[in-house]
This record gives sequence, structure tokens and C-alpha cells, in this order.
Amino acid sequence: MNYFERETRQMKPFLRPLFFSLILLATTAGTAIAKEATWVTDKPLTLKLHMHFGDRYVWDDNWPVAKEAFRLTNVKMTNTANKAATNSMEQFNLMMASGNLPDVVGGGNLKDPFIRYGIEGAFIPLNKLIDQYAPNIKAFLKSHPDVDRSIRAPDGSIYYVPYVPDGTVARGWFIRQDWLDKLKLKQPQTVEELHTVLKAFKEKDPNGNGKADEVPFFARDFQEAYRLVNLWGARSSGSDSYLDFILDANGKVKHPFAEPGFRDGIRNVAKWYSEGLIDAEIFTRRARAREQLLGTNVGGVTHDWFGTTASFNEALAPTIPGFKFVPMAPPADSTGKRWEEDARLPVRPDGWAITLNNKNPVETIKYFDFYFGRKGRNLANFGVEGVNYDIKDGKPVFRESVLKAKQSVLNQMKDIGAQIPIGFWQDFDYERQWTTPIALVGVDMYQKNKYLAPQFPGVVMNKEERAIYDQYATDVQTYMLEMAQNWVLGAKNVDKTWDEYQAKLKSLGYFQMLTVMQAAYNRQTGKH
Repeated sequence: MNYFERETRQMKPFLRPLFFSLILLATTAGTAIAKEATWVTDKPLTLKLHMHFGDRYVWDDNWPVAKEAFRLTNVKMTNTANKAATNSMEQFNLMMASGNLPDVVGGGNLKDPFIRYGIEGAFIPLNKLIDQYAPNIKAFLKSHPDVDRSIRAPDGSIYYVPYVPDGTVARGWFIRQDWLDKLKLKQPQTVEELHTVLKAFKEKDPNGNGKADEVPFFARDFQEAYRLVNLWGARSSGSDSYLDFILDANGKVKHPFAEPGFRDGIRNVAKWYSEGLIDAEIFTRRARAREQLLGTNVGGVTHDWFGTTASFNEALAPTIPGFKFVPMAPPADSTGKRWEEDARLPVRPDGWAITLNNKNPVETIKYFDFYFGRKGRNLANFGVEGVNYDIKDGKPVFRESVLKAKQSVLNQMKDIGAQIPIGFWQDFDYERQWTTPIALVGVDMYQKNKYLAPQFPGVVMNKEERAIYDQYATDVQTYMLEMAQNWVLGAKNVDKTWDEYQAKLKSLGYFQMLTVMQAAYNRQTGKH
């Protein structure tokens, strides 16, 4: 006989109904308490979502993270994007052209389309919804005014909730320390010393195979060849996105490829290329450059992401005795300044928006808000608690099964639905946990020494400005890249063709682009 049976038998008959009523009330209260505090709605809600990203991923209802989000919020997102498609932007455009919009649209590089179609009425403004129903997003935007400004449309509306990166340092310099040691050289501290080291790598057989096969400087992104102009004080981009615009000291929008400093820098880059100090295949080798050149023990110096580049030390240690690829400080440029052009964007052009067809905008914004709360943020960054990570001392910590898996942590996360371009706030601790000590040394060095250059915040253009920009942008940027490559390869001389280059940029509409970008920037920052 259990406790309840014993007590009710001994109870006077007229008290038994009251007792059971109290038990029912307590049970009901217990059920309510057991429900997740993160629930958006008591009645399960299904929302249709178009999310195609990275040209190969779509939202998967069966992701562990998607299922856990459903359990925690009582809202289920179900995919409408074409799983077989391989072009994310094309899929977005086809969906918009069809007029058959789901409840939510998400993905990468959609900031401009979100704003454009938002102004036209396809996506609803979120300002009031955030103010009334999304306390986590509201608090985040209040404490991050730069993000708030950057996502607002020209009409002042917010049409999407963005993916916000965490951390500041992204890429940096790496050098073969074992080669330096063998040649009795020190890490280069200036552009002149870097030139000396690269020549030594080319000419003095640091890999010891008796062949002149060393590739002194290499990169998997061909744009890194242009970034070498930094060594002569010039910019190649204004942000983590290659070929971005910059702001000069007076707040004027310009493109670095059109500036005299770029001409002077690319002249020196071309000289280094002609001397064989830059990978002859830097424009064609592309994504596998690190695997090819480090794996065959011929790569010397690169500029790349700290986390993934440092991981080659462990990967190649068994096959290349003494292999040591370490971060180094940016060499001082020709004016004596040390700086790093690349840094993480304060906000990415990724996220998700609510369409005009959505019949449950309040519940949807609450669902978006979930990812800016602690549980949702952990889910989006670390996966499922108790499966991928545990809470230790109040912080999420990846399990050993994740950290020691053959597949990278990032790829593991993507495979389960975490670290994807929905609207969420990234937690750099997710990356710090799997980043090797060698990489962290580099990250901390760049951060503590404040090497990072100011980043161009980007602009939000109105419909008329965007139409003018789009009219000229492709031709202008294509021509810039074409000429820059010709200069590096020595096919054309930058000094002899610079005036012609400037005239062509003008005829292609470069200054019309600057005019509308400047207008958008002035409006965005309150300058007139």
C-alpha cells in the first residue's frame, strides 16, 4: 500500500474529494512547471521555412538541433527549399519570383534582398514585434548599437534578425618556424626582413630535399596576393569580405583598388611575384593550397584563418618530422606600422525574416528571440545539451566525443543544425574550445597588440541607390580584378597603365557607385 492509498483510507469520506482536487491542482501545477520556460506557445505550431545556404545546405527538420528547438519552444520549422539545388541565391530568387512565400525565409548573404523586398512589402517590419515580444533581441540591439544601425533599412525598419559573429580576430600570418631555425633566421619584423626570409626559403633549400621546390608565400584565396599591398601601407579591402570598400580619414567612401596607395603596393607585389617569392599558381591553386603545399613540405608563409591553419601542425607531425607552422605578428609596413587588415565582421549579411504570408508573427518573433536567450544561444552554438556538450561551472563545454572526432567541430555542428546562418548570436567560446594552443597564441597576440584595422561597416541603400549601384558594380569590380591580376602576373605594368585604368573606371560608372554609397553612409550615420 502506497502513501496515497494509506492516507485516503484513513481520511474521512467527506474530505476525500477535496484531497483529490488538491492532488489534481498540484499535478497540473507540476506539469506547468515542467514545461520549458522557453515555450513560445502551449499549442504546437508548425511554420514553413525556406532556407537554402552555402549552395548545398537546406534546413532539415530531422537535425538534432531542429528537434531540440521544437522541444524547447513548441514551434517546429519545416523546410520548403529544394534539397537537390546547388545555388542558394538562385533558389531564393526563384522563390521570390513565384510569389509563393513560406512563413519564414533564412540563409546567407540575404541582407540586401531582405531590405529590398521588405521595403516592397514581402517581409514585415520587426521593430514593434521586437519591442513588445522579443526581450532578448531588444536587449542585444540596445547593447550593440552598431549592429542595430547596420541592419536598419533606409525607412528605419528592421526586416530581418541577423547572424552576429563573436570575437574579433580572423586571419593572420603563419610561417615555418622549423625552416627559420634550420636557416638560423629570426621571424621577420619588417617588410624588408620578410623579403629576405622569403628569398632564403626559395634559395637555401630549407626542406632539405636538394630541390628548389619551395614556395615562399602561398594562399588558398587568390585575393591574398592583393592583400600583400598592406606591406606598403595600402588597403586591399575594408572588411573581412574581399574587395570591400573603405572609409578614408575624412569619412569618404572609396575603393582601395582605385587609390594611389594600391598602385604603389601592387608594383612591389608584382616584383615579388617576378622573383618567385609568391606561388606561381596563386590564382589557380585555390582551396586546397594548404593541403598541397604544406602536405608536400614546400609551403613557407601564408595568411589565413588561425584555427584551421594551426591545425596542420597536428595533422602533419607524423609525416614531416619537426614540422612547425606558427603565427607571427604582421611585419611592419614600409611606413613602420604593424597592422592587420582582416577582422571578423561585426554582423554578417545572414539571418532570417518573417514574410507577409505569416499568420503567426508574434509566435515567430518569440521563436527568433529564443536564439538570443541563453538556452537558444547554446543550442545554436554547441548543439544539444547532454549529447554534444555539458554545462560545467555555468558554461557549455563540448564533450570529448566532439573534440576528438576525426571530423572538424564546425562540420559536426553544421551536420546537426548548429552554426548555420539563422539569426543568432555566436559564442566565440565554441571556437576557442577546439582551437589549438598554437592558434590561440596568435589570436591573443593580434588582439592584445590591437593590430586590427578599422572595418568598413557597410551601407544600406534605398531602392534608387541600389538600382544605380547594381547598374555599375559588376563591370567595375570585374575590371578591377582583371587589371590587378594582370599587374601581379606582369602581363601589364601598373605605372604605364594606371591613368588608362582610372579613365576606364570612370567610364564604367565607378564614381556613380561612390556617390550613392556615400549618400547611404551619410544617412546611416546621421551625417549630412
